[in-house]
Amino acid sequence: MYYYDLSPRYSETDAMGHINNTVLPVWFEKARDPIFELFMPGRELSKANLITVKYEIEFSNEIRYENDVQISTGIKKIGNSSLTVVQRLVQNDVLCAIGQTTIVHFDYKTKKPGPIPETIRQQLEAHILSLKSPRI
Repeated sequence: MYYYDLSPRYSETDAMGHINNTVLPVWFEKARDPIFELFMPGRELSKANLITVKYEIEFSNEIRYENDVQISTGIKKIGNSSLTVVQRLVQNDVLCAIGQTTIVHFDYKTKKPGPIPETIRQQLEAHILSLKSPRI
């Protein structure tokens, strides 16, 4: 699994001091940087070859401004041209949200999905979640 820690910003809160629900997709995307790096070394945008086709987030506890959060990222499934990423957000040792994102390896020249290169697939396989993992 990949791990990412962050400190919530005041601008990400609502009037009650909770982190706004629109913030988590951005946090989860940032925590997927190691995956992006596999496909686009140096994160060079001219070599961008991934598109997000679906994401969902399930909230289970409030997320507050006052404390840091930890996001863990793992791979649920690798297909021919797509992968499903699962992430969990924990604050104060409490699970607060789980996200799942489907990403497609995309060829912008042909405008079609392309197979995930074998060298990248092997690196991704090192982060596949065990079926024994509790939810992630």
